[in-house]
Amino acid sequence: MKKFRKVLDGLTTSSPGGTIGSPSCGSAAGTPTSAPAPREIDIQETLISENFQLCKTVRHGFPYQPTALAFDPVQKLLAIGSRSGGIRILGRPGVDCYCQHESGAAVLQLQFLINEGALVTACADDTLHLWNLRQRRPAVLHSLKFNRERITFCHLPFQSKWLYVGTERGNTHIVNIESFILSGYVIMWNKAIELATKTHPGPVVHLSDSPKDEGKLLIGFESGTIVQWDLRAKKADFRIYYDEAIHSVSWHHEGKQFMCSHSDGSLTLWNLRNTTKPFQVTFPHGKIQKDGRKESCKPILKVEYKTSRNSEPFIIFSGGLSYDKAGRRPTLTIMHGKAITVLAMDYPIVEFLVLCETPYNNEVQDPYAVVVLLEKDLIVVDLTQSNFPVFENPYPMDVHESPVTCTAYFADCPPDIIPILYSIGAKHKKTGYSQKEWPISGGTWMLDVKDLDCSDTITLQMLYKLKTSKAFEKPKVGDGRAAELVEEDPFAVQMVSWCPQSRIFCVVGISAHIILYRFSKYDANTQIVSLEVRLQCEPEDVISPSENENNPCFTESGSHSPHHQQPVNAGNRTPEGNKDSTPCLKVKERMVRVPPGYQSELVIQLQWIDGEPPQQITSLDINSAYGLLAFGNCNGLAVVDYLQKTILLCMSTLDLYGATDPYQRLTRSPRRNRQSTSGDTHTHTHTHTHTHTSYFTLALLGFYSFTFSLLLKIPKYSASISFLIPPYNHRLKRSSFILNTDSLSLQTALTFKKSRENSFSHSRSSSVSSIDPSFGRKTDALPTPCLWVGTSLGVVLLIPMSIPTDQEERMDEPVAIGPSGVLMLKGSVLRFGFLDCMGALIQSPYEVWRDLNAAEDPDRPRRRKLVHFSPSSSQDACGDGHLAVVCSERQAKVFLMPSQSCLFVHNITESSFVLRADIVSVYNSACLACFCANGHVMTLSLPSLRPLMDVNYLPLTDMRIARTFCFTNGGQALYLSSPTEIQRITYSQEMCDNLQEMLGELFTPIETPEAQNRGFLKGFFGGNAQTFDREELFGEASAGKASRSLAQHIPGQGGVEGMKVAATGVVGDLARARIALDERGQRLGELEDRTALMMTSAETFSKHAHEYQNKRSPLLPQSSSH
Repeated sequence: MKKFRKVLDGLTTSSPGGTIGSPSCGSAAGTPTSAPAPREIDIQETLISENFQLCKTVRHGFPYQPTALAFDPVQKLLAIGSRSGGIRILGRPGVDCYCQHESGAAVLQLQFLINEGALVTACADDTLHLWNLRQRRPAVLHSLKFNRERITFCHLPFQSKWLYVGTERGNTHIVNIESFILSGYVIMWNKAIELATKTHPGPVVHLSDSPKDEGKLLIGFESGTIVQWDLRAKKADFRIYYDEAIHSVSWHHEGKQFMCSHSDGSLTLWNLRNTTKPFQVTFPHGKIQKDGRKESCKPILKVEYKTSRNSEPFIIFSGGLSYDKAGRRPTLTIMHGKAITVLAMDYPIVEFLVLCETPYNNEVQDPYAVVVLLEKDLIVVDLTQSNFPVFENPYPMDVHESPVTCTAYFADCPPDIIPILYSIGAKHKKTGYSQKEWPISGGTWMLDVKDLDCSDTITLQMLYKLKTSKAFEKPKVGDGRAAELVEEDPFAVQMVSWCPQSRIFCVVGISAHIILYRFSKYDANTQIVSLEVRLQCEPEDVISPSENENNPCFTESGSHSPHHQQPVNAGNRTPEGNKDSTPCLKVKERMVRVPPGYQSELVIQLQWIDGEPPQQITSLDINSAYGLLAFGNCNGLAVVDYLQKTILLCMSTLDLYGATDPYQRLTRSPRRNRQSTSGDTHTHTHTHTHTHTSYFTLALLGFYSFTFSLLLKIPKYSASISFLIPPYNHRLKRSSFILNTDSLSLQTALTFKKSRENSFSHSRSSSVSSIDPSFGRKTDALPTPCLWVGTSLGVVLLIPMSIPTDQEERMDEPVAIGPSGVLMLKGSVLRFGFLDCMGALIQSPYEVWRDLNAAEDPDRPRRRKLVHFSPSSSQDACGDGHLAVVCSERQAKVFLMPSQSCLFVHNITESSFVLRADIVSVYNSACLACFCANGHVMTLSLPSLRPLMDVNYLPLTDMRIARTFCFTNGGQALYLSSPTEIQRITYSQEMCDNLQEMLGELFTPIETPEAQNRGFLKGFFGGNAQTFDREELFGEASAGKASRSLAQHIPGQGGVEGMKVAATGVVGDLARARIALDERGQRLGELEDRTALMMTSAETFSKHAHEYQNKRSPLLPQSSSH
């Protein structure tokens, strides 16, 4: 704990702090303050460096670019590999683990050690890895790097410790899973095929042991050659040479038949009694043409042949459709008896697996589901029902339904918002799902371990979706200007602003439009109000300096009312301007029926000017207590009263800067015209509209409360917003975030504050704004509503407002606005925040939510209920002032209001720039969290701006990270790690320490199912007469050692002992305690038996001793007399 004290006596605008990093930290006006100034600020800062540590927590969403799939039928776990080397292991909801190969090589194949708590991965860099899943965070135990051959296929028989590895050269190697060392036993391709065959059979595409005899290995080569290899005799039992290339092979459980899928769209069934030709050849989707020939079909990439005890066998395959129609969707075909069902998929099929009741390949399989891994989705089909419905996916896998453009993360949301969003969102869910439980149910997740509040840290659930396109008429082809502004989707979402308490929600779209939504539990008939705004940097504003002199912008007495501004802003059109003064989209003018949920109330659109599209909106903020909405772009700033549906302020950039325009570098002199000309050359861009290059940062003081998540998605002509949240539990706090998704918007702003171009050049610009109670002028004695505007030039503009307090007057009387003070920083302004003089965050006032569509009670008329936060009780110690925290992309400053004196300044970075900055609450104290373009994540104490943490975490590799990175309260943050995945991280030491207990257990001790009794006749006639000892055959004693140059063993983080016995965490502790208890009970039982035996022996001895004594007692007197 460190105490910071700064004595303030006789403060002027040129405080000593202003010399650090800037010429002056005070007001540009330079006038002394007459407001009462505090003589002393005494703030105890409780945050220390030991409170902070950065680590990843969990990853949500769909694995990006998936490549492989595996399932453990006993543990009920699903593993998905990706092209970037990632592995997602899924179980029951809450059990979701992400692992990453250090090499980043694509995962080619996954193999579970069934019910052993381990996973084998084969990667594109020809390396095998063994992962230990008996811990909450899996780790690599062993790796084996092949040097001279490329891995193409792997097969691990059930309950075997020997892994078969096929290579591109056609050879088959065998790896010991325990030691991860190659056996000397190798099946060379030239021995597998006949010596007379001169052509190479191609890579190995299939390996499997015969269900009838484990000593027989079936090897499939790409060219169409199939060999059954006798492992004991080291020779081929039979060889099949087929004309078509093989993609997959599947056995019948009796081991007498197997089925192959081929590149010509055919399925061949082979009988081991006669391997000279296929027993059956079918083209499931091939039709006979008029000339009698079969039409050509696409390859069948995979087939599964599964038997059922109570019905016909299942033949399930992907692909095989005919080439007759272009644009056909990928399909999965299920053949059950004579019935053929074709399931069309939205995306290409990567892999599929059939889930069966038994892990043994020589038993009736009884399939109950099929898992289909698509390029962008995961589907599980119920095979137990004739219509094959799909299961409802409990994981948030559709985050990427349309590309995500930005995120917003809210902590401590009002507790009633989560259930109501869920209930309304549930009404719009799809129906027709399977009624059975989700089959991937492995692992355990202890929700109340140590009473940790972990549900909002680990899990995620989709709550609600909102389509923003419903407020507009659907654009016709070639009609309107939206198509000229954007190439694909005119409704794409760029940023959002949300007030959880009032439930008012604003969306900024790529077509320079803003939609304001109110929440209602009832459907309603409504008509959307439309406002059109003309934001332009007029050339005449700078060409005529005399006008600027006569109408100064920053005057204390200046005010702008709706009556002054609206005729200009509303875009009153002259006959000549009809062509230009139009927005990009057409709002629905008719009455529309809107369902419960978020209902559009107001649409604000920027107009086309001089044949040029409007500049995209770069900043947005809203304050529900004041009923105001502020937004800006490179041309200017606008403030809208959404209660009165009027435009209060619409000023160009030059008007806002006025005499303090940062571009006017020359010393002030009477030569005003020359200065204006010089400033004019700097101010304008190269376009003929003279667009100013400064963006704004608007800020409505922070409204963070009760964690909550939204997700915005935009399919073609259907922008949508999705709310995501952890599963609701009344005992737990909630956290949530908003993702904005868009198919093309690369210039979207980080939510609330910031906008970036595609490249990070020095001239990039951004904008931030905030509307909060503050001191807009130095002479103010009391805080009033004030709009804080930050620009890309490091200028902070203070615009105080006069808002009627009475409800009736608020709806009728105008709101007065007049620009006031100016503050300066280095770099583009990113974030505003406000503290009281005790260092506590000041929350923005807000309006309590009321449902405007509810039936009105005549006894209790609906009135606006506003909540204002009063300063802390010790506020009197420093007067009525407060602290303003301003962060730019280069530095952060803390100002004392209303004197506007700079108390603290900290240069955050010199070599890079800040992408995202948030003022958050951690351990009940405020701090400033920053994410820089060089990958550093930093936290600074408030108000002293003392560095607390600086971690080189994530180098900026693309714009997606910059757009979506955001911090929230409680030490949490998130960003989009890929176009389909959300990575959540924590910068709290306490959460890092407790993370292991928050995560779910992957491995659960389960007894392996016993093999079915095959009966005497099947055992006698069905083979398996000899027991197959792989250790004797593949061990070093009989097979020798493999060549050291063939593969290199790389030890991992643990040994095989760790894989066998490491069962860390709660489940492991319980298992060990149960075993120890059993052993203790057994020892106690033995001790009790021994004790009983000893007591019996003692009783017998006592009895015998007593009898002996009685026998000798008559002799004792004689002996005595003698």
